[in-house]
Amino acid sequence: MNAILSAAIVITTLTSLFLVVRYRNMRLTGATPIPLVTFMAILFTSGLDVGLIMFPMVDFKMFAAESAYAFANPLAIEFGFWGFLVWGFYFLTTFYFCVVEPRLKLFEIPFIKLINNLTIVGTCAFTGYLFLHYLPDYIEGIPDPVRFTLVAATVLVAVISSTQIRFVKILSLISSALFFTLIAGAFLASEMGGAGLLTSATLLAGYFGQLDRFVLPVNDYHAFYLFWWFAWSIMIGQFVSRFVSGISTWQLLVLLLVVPSIPIALWFSVLYWFFSNEISIAGLMSWAMMGIGILFVVNSLDSLTRLYTQNTGLTVEALGTGRYIATNWAILFVLVLAFQFTPFKIEWVGLTVVGIYAAIYLLVFMRREGLRSLST
Repeated sequence: MNAILSAAIVITTLTSLFLVVRYRNMRLTGATPIPLVTFMAILFTSGLDVGLIMFPMVDFKMFAAESAYAFANPLAIEFGFWGFLVWGFYFLTTFYFCVVEPRLKLFEIPFIKLINNLTIVGTCAFTGYLFLHYLPDYIEGIPDPVRFTLVAATVLVAVISSTQIRFVKILSLISSALFFTLIAGAFLASEMGGAGLLTSATLLAGYFGQLDRFVLPVNDYHAFYLFWWFAWSIMIGQFVSRFVSGISTWQLLVLLLVVPSIPIALWFSVLYWFFSNEISIAGLMSWAMMGIGILFVVNSLDSLTRLYTQNTGLTVEALGTGRYIATNWAILFVLVLAFQFTPFKIEWVGLTVVGIYAAIYLLVFMRREGLRSLST
């Protein structure tokens, strides 16, 4: 599986480089363009999930202990798993859905449409599963009935939010603002000060100094992350491309690589101070992380629920609000339980998405005459 993943990464990376060079000044505009700040908020909150909040403290410990990660410090490695280069996956798909899909309509082909929607639903459910799985790490001793009820309620809120696009936009802006508030609160609680933040943040240079090591999977755990990014890439590009508001190709790439990486770098730098100085996150800090984590789950699920329901016709207009909420809540929560109680893995979803990429590359080549009119 890792060999297939590596080949897919190389091909998509080279494609992105070609697009930036060949069409660097092309203006990209989606079907419903929105202000840039709102676009970035939707991208950030839709393109990430609860793992950003819950994974780092667990990962830091692993990265510090295992020899496979000795080439860089734990903060640099965690950033490499979440920041900068991996956002290039979203660049390629956003460009595709802004420029290529409106001309070729490959995702209207029934088989591709079906597989794409199945991967969207599966990845949505995986987000809910991660929340379910990591809850005991942040609410010690939480009983299973309470844990499952909290996840079910979170999925329900997300489905309700997906009923109207304005809910998605508003919640994305609120979540982004609260995430920065969480960073500020954690910074103050850590008592690290400006010097401590600078000390921690300088460790991120270990990522940029070893950038080539993060392109292909370091080991199976890194491959899990990369499959995860692949699983998200098509559906995030499909969703956010409609909101792009006239920026050029090279500007889109810079925005995607840099802007989301700034809050990620700040958050990880503060958390690494907690880890390296053995400061507990129990209490108010843990509850604040849980609250923002829930919002990130809702943000991820509502945008993607809206995407797959529009693709499949399971919309509010078709079903009515009550049936829409009940149907999609049942679909997602059952699949969350499938991740919990069956061998179903996100790597399988990621591998399926790699297959979709392969089909799209082939079809684009076969229908390349339809792209002759593209202007640089």
